[in-house]
Amino acid sequence: MKKIIKTIFKFFLLLFVAGIIFIAWANYSIKKDSNDSVSNYLEEVPKTKVALLLGTSKNLSNGQPNAYFYNRIQATVDLYKSGKIQYIIVSGDNSRKDYNEPEDMQMELIKNGIPQDRIFMDHAGFRTLDSIVRAKDIFGQTKLVIISQKFHNERAVFLAQQNGIDAFGYNAKDVNKYMGLKTNMREYFAKAKAYWDLILGIEPKFGGDKILIP
Repeated sequence: MKKIIKTIFKFFLLLFVAGIIFIAWANYSIKKDSNDSVSNYLEEVPKTKVALLLGTSKNLSNGQPNAYFYNRIQATVDLYKSGKIQYIIVSGDNSRKDYNEPEDMQMELIKNGIPQDRIFMDHAGFRTLDSIVRAKDIFGQTKLVIISQKFHNERAVFLAQQNGIDAFGYNAKDVNKYMGLKTNMREYFAKAKAYWDLILGIEPKFGGDKILIP
């Protein structure tokens, strides 16, 4: 009985170690592969017809404004007003009637002077992978500027490149390390999952009719 328990323990220990190695390798690989295609600087962003703004909640669970959300909005406004982009796909979660990331983003962009006819909403961007693939399959885009924080853009640009999209990530301002600690820790696992999804051939949850961007 002791031998069986010892064998089982060794097996799970090996699995744990392998998992740690895989997560570390996935994070290193994604950062390395996307390094030349993400930037904090507006002048380095190539002129592109369409930007993909990745969604997040407008408010935190405690009701306070979410800095990730407002910093992404500001980055998008800066890109549009500088002439770097012409149209914006706002892609996020709308899985509940009382929660609508694309609509929140659209309203905030309009408040900041972007015309409504320049904004296209994707209500089925439940995950980064869904947002990326749907930008190509539903909205017909093979070249994108992706807008989010750097840690997220690294993964998004990697996924875009793996799905045949010429993508460049413009990094919105990050939040301070203390406030963003939980998010950044979660990102380590998200990068590993991105690789795992590619290996398994995971596809977006929903398809839909084609949407033409002029």
